[in-house]
Amino acid sequence: MRTPYYLYDLKLLDKTLQQLVFESNNYKIHYAIKANTDIRINKIIASYGLGADCVSGNEIKHALKCGFKAESIVFAGVGKTDQEIEIGLNNDISCFNVESIQEIEVINSIAKKMNKLARIAIRVNPNVDVDTHQYIKTGVNENKFGISIENLIDAVSQIDLCRCVELVGLHFHIGSQITNFRNFEFLAKKVNYILDYLYNEGVDIEHVNLGGGLGIDYENPQQNSFPDFHNYFNVFRDNLKISSHQKVHFELGRSIVGQCGDLVTTVLYVKEGASKKFAIVDAGMTELLRPALYGAKHSIEKCLPINLKKEKYDIVGPICESSDSFRKGYIIERLSRGDQLRIKSVGAYGQVMVSSYNLRDNPKVFYQNEGVSNDYPLKQTIVMN
Repeated sequence: MRTPYYLYDLKLLDKTLQQLVFESNNYKIHYAIKANTDIRINKIIASYGLGADCVSGNEIKHALKCGFKAESIVFAGVGKTDQEIEIGLNNDISCFNVESIQEIEVINSIAKKMNKLARIAIRVNPNVDVDTHQYIKTGVNENKFGISIENLIDAVSQIDLCRCVELVGLHFHIGSQITNFRNFEFLAKKVNYILDYLYNEGVDIEHVNLGGGLGIDYENPQQNSFPDFHNYFNVFRDNLKISSHQKVHFELGRSIVGQCGDLVTTVLYVKEGASKKFAIVDAGMTELLRPALYGAKHSIEKCLPINLKKEKYDIVGPICESSDSFRKGYIIERLSRGDQLRIKSVGAYGQVMVSSYNLRDNPKVFYQNEGVSNDYPLKQTIVMN
């Protein structure tokens, strides 16, 4: 079939979800819709009883149509529009994660006009630095996200003045693709401090949302096809101190869908450069943006590998940008025109970030391990009004 295309392993997705549900025990898990909006993927996730973490009004509509319950939808985002707030209120979602004092005022004003009561959680910027790429850090003071600890009481006071919003929780998110669990330990201890601080100020919190951020193994996807859910949740069980009436929530995305997707691409040309060899493939940054945007490194496998001599290549795409490169100096079986490659671990932040730059066609989507394949264009996999 014509490449490039996305290929999802639904059996691996099911096994990942089964492990997640088992290890998360009494925690409430929301799937971060932004990681992958494929309808079939999202319906499977919803069938496991997970809630949804949305960052736009259209994501809320999409989540509802995929079977996520409104009472389990949380709406995050530093720049919610009035129209998006109305969508959340009209659908009686579980909670708005608010990121500024002015946002509290705006939600209250809109809720008043609609005769609604908005449930909100304050997203607190805990100023916890993490070991990940600077573009996906979200929990230090220099980031745009959340309300600082210094302004937390002011935010609570503003809520007390508003008649159409109700404070139900706190929300935290420190970043993405985190594999050093000490970062989560630091977060748990900072949350303990903040909860004690609010308790001493007479503020009772109903739920604590710790966000997501759990990373996957991009370099060794075959050996580590499942994230370390067990130790991830144990970090919080061992370090987070909550009262018996408080519910703990998480918002996981990449760790659920990341390993179940491959991007299949074909070698168009093999070119000898002055100092290196290039394998030019038909997928580019338009199909998978992460390497160009973050310098992300995905494992790449040759389909039907034969025991030939291995060689070193820069594996690059066809887009007229020097950043359109998947791996540099990558050692793989000798490549020839027409060989197919699988770029691994693209189930998260792959399909959703496809663009039509250079007026390129959108890749199609196929599924394996259920015996059914669909070949509808990417844009048709997103549901919205």
